[in-house]
Amino acid sequence: MTEKLKIAVIGCGGIAKGKHLPSLKKIKQVDLIAFCDIKLERAEEAAEEYGIADAKVYNNYKQLLQDASIDVVHVCTPNNSHAEISIAALEAGKHVMCEKPMAKTSKEAKSMVEAAERTGRKLTIGYNNRFRTDSQYLHKVSRRGDLGEVYFAKAHAIRRRAVPTWGVFLDEEKQGGGPLIDIGTHALDLTLWMMDNYRPKAVMGSAFHKLGKRKDAANAWGPWDPEKFTVEDSAFGFITMENGATIILESSWAINSLDEDEAKCSLSGTEGGADMKDGLRINGENFGKLYATNVELESGGVAFYDGDEESDSELEARLWIESIINDTEPTVKPKEAFVVTQILEAIYESAKTGKAVYFS
Repeated sequence: MTEKLKIAVIGCGGIAKGKHLPSLKKIKQVDLIAFCDIKLERAEEAAEEYGIADAKVYNNYKQLLQDASIDVVHVCTPNNSHAEISIAALEAGKHVMCEKPMAKTSKEAKSMVEAAERTGRKLTIGYNNRFRTDSQYLHKVSRRGDLGEVYFAKAHAIRRRAVPTWGVFLDEEKQGGGPLIDIGTHALDLTLWMMDNYRPKAVMGSAFHKLGKRKDAANAWGPWDPEKFTVEDSAFGFITMENGATIILESSWAINSLDEDEAKCSLSGTEGGADMKDGLRINGENFGKLYATNVELESGGVAFYDGDEESDSELEARLWIESIINDTEPTVKPKEAFVVTQILEAIYESAKTGKAVYFS
C-alpha cells in the first residue's frame, strides 16, 4: 500500500486530544485530513496541531461524511451520539473507531454491529486498556490455557474520590450513566476478553446516589456541582454466564473505600489464577505447594535504558490501522463490545427494578 489512509476525527475534545490524535499522528501510514466539533474552534485547534496543511474543519459531521476521500472516522463524541454518528459513517463507506462505551443502549449497539455487517466496513471500539503490557501478557497466558477454565472473576473499577467534573460526564441523558458506563465498561471488557466468554445468562445490579449530592466534597478534580450530578456515584453487578462462570463487577467515582483499582480484573481458574492488583500476579499450585509469581513487565534490564515501548493508546491505534491495511479483524470486535453494553444496561435495569435480568 503506497497511499496513506485518510482519517477524520469527529469530536475534538479531551479524549480526542489526549488519546486518539497524538497516537494517530505517530503512524506514518495515515494523514489526518478532517476535523469536526460542534464548537468549530476546537476543530480548528485540532487541525492546526495534528492535521495536514490543508486539513478541513466542520461543525456538522454530516457534511464531513460527504467527503469521499475519507477512509476512516474516529468518533469521540458523548455516548448518546456514538451510534448515530458511527452508523452514518459506516453507511458513508468509512471504517469506524468509536470511543467506549459502544453506545448508550444495547439497541443502539446492535444497530452498529448490523451496520458494519451490512456495509462491509470495519468497526472497533476504543477499549485501550486491552493494549496495556499487563493486559497483553495476561491475555496470552489465558489463551494458552495456563489458568484452565476461568469460572470466577472480578472486574475492578473503583475510585475513592475521582469524579470527572468537566464535559458531560455527570449528565445522565448524554452519557447514559456514571462510573459504571464510564470506567466499569473498561473493567468488564478486560474481564470478558481474558475469559473469552461472551454468553451472559443473568444479571443482578445495584446503583447508588449516596455521595453525589454533597457540596464542597473532596475530589481529585475539585468539588463537583451537586445539582449537575445526575448519574450514580457507584454501581455493582453480579453476572452469571451460560456455562456457570460468575463475574462480580464493581465501579465507583466516589466511595468510602481504600481498595482502589481501575480497569483491572482478577481471574480464578481450574489450573491457576491471576490478578492486576499489585502489578500482574499469577498464582497456582505445583508439586503440592502453592505459588505466586509477580511478572516483570518492564522492558529494561540495563540501568541506563528503560526501552522505548509504545503506550497502550499508540499500540491500539497502530493495530487498528494495520487491521484496515491488511484486511484483518480488529483486536476489539464489535460483537464483543455489544455484549459489554448489554451487561451494563442489564445492571442499570436491575438496579431500577430490584429484579434479575435474564438473557434469552
